[in-house]
Amino acid sequence: MEILKYITENALILIPVLLIIGQIIKSIEKIPDKYIPLILLPLGIVGAMALGGWTINSAIQGILVTGVSVYGNQIVKQLKKEE
Repeated sequence: MEILKYITENALILIPVLLIIGQIIKSIEKIPDKYIPLILLPLGIVGAMALGGWTINSAIQGILVTGVSVYGNQIVKQLKKEE
């Protein structure tokens, strides 16, 4: 993934964390799947800002790690599909 070169090393830990949180949210039947990325985005931003400081760059890191976790999850789902 080319996007990983833009993510700082200390923010990489958030990718599996967001994947796990996404799976936990998915198991909650009252929350539709379409809202999971919207829920993960603020969590990713706050997580990155907690790790890297309360700066715009950290917020961008949060957006990037959220994007990678959601995109990565979708890649796995699409590759498992049989057409």
